Amino acid sequence: MIDTWLTKTFNIKYPIIMAPMFLVSNIEMTIAAAESGITGCIPALNYRTAEEFEAALKELKEKCPGAFGINLIVNKSNVLLEKQIALCEKYLPDYIITSLGSPKDVIKRCGSKGVKVICDVVDIEYAIKCQELGADAVIAVNSGAGGHAGPTPASILVPMLKKNCSIPVISAGGVGTGAGLLSVLALGSEGVSMGSPFIATTEAPVTQEYKQAIVDYGAKDIALTTKLSGTPCTVIKTPYVEEIGLDQNPIEKLLNKNKKIKKYVKMLTFYKGMKLLEKAAMGATYKSVWCAGPSIEFVNKIEPTKVIVDRIMAEYSEALTRLGSLKDA
Repeated sequence: MIDTWLTKTFNIKYPIIMAPMFLVSNIEMTIAAAESGITGCIPALNYRTAEEFEAALKELKEKCPGAFGINLIVNKSNVLLEKQIALCEKYLPDYIITSLGSPKDVIKRCGSKGVKVICDVVDIEYAIKCQELGADAVIAVNSGAGGHAGPTPASILVPMLKKNCSIPVISAGGVGTGAGLLSVLALGSEGVSMGSPFIATTEAPVTQEYKQAIVDYGAKDIALTTKLSGTPCTVIKTPYVEEIGLDQNPIEKLLNKNKKIKKYVKMLTFYKGMKLLEKAAMGATYKSVWCAGPSIEFVNKIEPTKVIVDRIMAEYSEALTRLGSLKDA
């Protein structure tokens, strides 16, 4: 067991969060994560209705053998947020990861009941705001992350947050090997939130084509697009993605500049992006848009979650040994 805030707080063997992935993370993956010595987190928006989300929380409480988390999008694009918070208050997941907005209500309502609240951040200013609101930890979403990546590399962002914050920092982005895990721990991180390598697992509910794309493509094939949510998001640059382009069209850009309707345009863009990703994840066509990060570079085959975790930890031990040899030289 590696001794960090993450492992001690959630009683897990290894400091790894199986990151919440839209339309990918599910109950089976989360259980597999717990059985492998790590912890998994599911986006609440992976469930269409409050009833489906409640059923998932019930099943996780009954079947998951370890700690699990829920990811909440906490801005106005998430019209189900109020119901999702209420259900988290009722079923109390071990932790909640908040994204794309203020965690204030989540901290007040769920944090007060013992749920750890961890906030996605991309800079010092927002990290300090989250800390002042009472967050338990922050996730440093760096430039190597999948999904909504930040602008700053882990080598700068993690030490920067460590220097300016008094709460734990977890790194997100760019890690797909044991040496990568060791590197972010050396930077001062309490662990890593890792998603893309787990898309190509036997437990993942996505299409075989999506999983195979994770295997076949690499870091050079990842691009940022604003078409899915209005906020830059990483996708695999397939021929279809190259065909449709990465940026919003001129009309969408113009509407996004109108302060009176910007919120509604963003909600519409988010909805359209959700439907596009859903179609790609659940039924591959030549128009598939697959979300992933550059850590797919290290994926060579479709495997069970436990095999991936065991390999990463074996690589971690090897990297630690090499480091010891360098110190002794």
